[in-house]
Amino acid sequence: MEQNQNTQHAVILPLAGSVLLPHAQLLTGPFRISESLRRTIEEHAGSEYKVIAVPMKSGDPKEPAAEDFYSLGVLFDIEKAESESSGLLLEGHTTDRVSAERIYTDNGLLYGDYVPAPDQDDLNDREQAEMVEYLMKVVREISSHFRGGEQYMKAVEGIRSINELISYLIRYMPVSDEDKYELLKTDSLRERSLTFMDDLLKQKEGLKFSMELNEKISDNASRFYRKQILREQLKAIRKELNEDEEGESDGEQEEQPDYKSRIKEAGMTKEAEKAALSEARKLDTMGQGNPEESVIRNYLDFMLALPWKKEAARPVNLERARTILNERHYGLDKVKERIIQHLAVTQLKKNNKGSILLLVGPPGTGKTSLGKSIAEALERKYIRLSLGGIRDEAEIRGHRRTYVGALPGRILQNIKAAGTTNPVMVLDEVDKLMAGGFSGDPAGALLEVLDPEQNNTFTDHYLDLPYDLSDVFFIATANSLDTIPGPLLDRMEIIEISGYTAEEKFHIGREHLLPEVLEDHGLADNQLGIDDAAIKEIIENYTMEAGVRGLKKQFAAIARSVSEKIVSGGDGTSFLIKKEDLEEILGRKVSHHDMAQQDNPPGVVTGLAWTPVGGEILFIEATDMPGSGEVTLTGQLGDVMKESARISLSLLKSRLPIDAVNFLERDVHIHVPSGSVPKDGPSAGIALFTALASLFTGRRVDPLLAMTGEITLRGAVLPIGGLKEKLLGAQRAGIRKVLIPKENLADLKDVPEEVKADIRIVPVETVEDVLKETIDIDLPRIDHVFRMNGEKGGYSPFGATA
Repeated sequence: MEQNQNTQHAVILPLAGSVLLPHAQLLTGPFRISESLRRTIEEHAGSEYKVIAVPMKSGDPKEPAAEDFYSLGVLFDIEKAESESSGLLLEGHTTDRVSAERIYTDNGLLYGDYVPAPDQDDLNDREQAEMVEYLMKVVREISSHFRGGEQYMKAVEGIRSINELISYLIRYMPVSDEDKYELLKTDSLRERSLTFMDDLLKQKEGLKFSMELNEKISDNASRFYRKQILREQLKAIRKELNEDEEGESDGEQEEQPDYKSRIKEAGMTKEAEKAALSEARKLDTMGQGNPEESVIRNYLDFMLALPWKKEAARPVNLERARTILNERHYGLDKVKERIIQHLAVTQLKKNNKGSILLLVGPPGTGKTSLGKSIAEALERKYIRLSLGGIRDEAEIRGHRRTYVGALPGRILQNIKAAGTTNPVMVLDEVDKLMAGGFSGDPAGALLEVLDPEQNNTFTDHYLDLPYDLSDVFFIATANSLDTIPGPLLDRMEIIEISGYTAEEKFHIGREHLLPEVLEDHGLADNQLGIDDAAIKEIIENYTMEAGVRGLKKQFAAIARSVSEKIVSGGDGTSFLIKKEDLEEILGRKVSHHDMAQQDNPPGVVTGLAWTPVGGEILFIEATDMPGSGEVTLTGQLGDVMKESARISLSLLKSRLPIDAVNFLERDVHIHVPSGSVPKDGPSAGIALFTALASLFTGRRVDPLLAMTGEITLRGAVLPIGGLKEKLLGAQRAGIRKVLIPKENLADLKDVPEEVKADIRIVPVETVEDVLKETIDIDLPRIDHVFRMNGEKGGYSPFGATA
């Protein structure tokens, strides 16, 4: 590439964190530069030796690279150079703008080829003088607000060059290096002047605002100091006159509390007492009106409000506790037994050691209200802390006191409100905690709270001292375990609360919900009654839930209807609601449950499904047609359920004799009705297998038989979840026989006796057991099915030997 004939050469002076503008008289530095460049500049200072000051975008000025520099710089005439410990101090002035065409290294020095890049002198002498005068006027207004501004103005008054004035003033302005470089890049003198003028006016307005704000703050502080002095004088006058302060007005301050004596009487730990006394001493030595005073006072007030003294263990009455739990909650035997066990341990150990339970179950099953009953049974204070939607770790651990408006975390706030060290604290909706982000991870903050090995030294950021939470009985509630982090889940004892049976809902509705609704609506027992048949009809056809919230809402709708009639003076003051009255009051039925069919054709089987609002039966339909061996799956099935269907078909092909069905000439279509409802999970495996077996053998499956179980490619039946809910759904649908995996036999202890008495439950271990129970076919073990090439004979499911 040909070089420009105006190209010249000079040493590069790297500028890191600064930008020099053209035509500036200055004393600048110190510069962090390489040792070889330092020696060169010191040797040639005051000579005609040329140096280009080029700003750096990045990199180390002691070891710069060509790509670290901007393209524009200024010629720097160095008149004097002095070495200091922090760098090289240079005195001199800048001249013209230049453009660095090429930057290279030679003998340890950085050189640059440059060409002149002069300014466009688009301001005549009159315009330049007017611009200088206007800038001087603004500078005078700014400097008048500062002490020593006159000396500053004397230095400025003698400058008449616009470039020199800009270079001088910008050193004292909070302008970024990027903005300074933009001024350097602007080759138009007019544009550069106007841009700088904007920056100077912004500086002026910002300074004006700050001064007005400071003036207001100063006035408020003065008024505060004056009031403080007057109050002290008033106290001294009253003391001199031997007058008490009973007549003191509401606006006057009371005598300051004696923090030291209160701290010593609070029963704090040694570490906490030492920290509190230290803060109290700071308060005593602090001057009047110190802004830290209120921060320390709030901190000490919070420490003194916290309960520190351990509560003595009380004698436990197990029978009274059992009576309270049974009166307040129908069913929930496992939870009740766990509480009674805890009370027994407390009695033996003679302490209040807390526990950490996690109650998991569908909405409306009484998890939160159970906490109140536990607190009453334990004779402790009850606190409820809702965690749903919390995304800030400080909500659990608090803010550090260095922040303005800092508050303690909600754990210690609730302990303070309870006033005791051993409350029952319900952490509601622990599965609804938001994932961690900029505000930290609230679930992670709970790890220390819910760890029995660590929570005796729980440290809140605001308190900044260990606090013992080991006596607190924590009860967490959740609807699902899926969103609870594993480490947090590991710290709690999980108790699953499944949905209520229809019988349990009936007793809860009649014995608990109906009296509550009558009280809420101001109705007496003799004004409204709902007969048993009507309650059962509401449960079956007007609610669709695992809990009882919807049942209570329907009772409330009936109560509102009756209240209106009573207030209107209508058909009397006593009402008994019967089954036939429900449609008029509640409208049409809102729930629909599939019922067992009278007859199932070959290829149709009844399965069992779990839903968040209870169990349901599920029909599996299969059909075939002439084709090429394709398989079609419909009914909005999930990936796992589709895999179960493919496993079932592969297993069936392997178990049937080779010449029984020609699968290559048949297309198979599997459908699960209720196509708008997504379905997934492996528990329909044996139902899918049975539907295909029924289709290809032409044998019908009993319509009153349902089944659930995961299937494997080797023909094993694996256990499933939600057995109780599925059996409840089967009972409601009129099913009389259910096939379940053999490994689920242990779960039958959770199934109500009335369900087990109504349904014949048959455990199965392999697909051979399934086929025997469903379509009465005996298959041998899998190793007897396959025939070797050329071997005659084989097994036929239809009873004949080929």
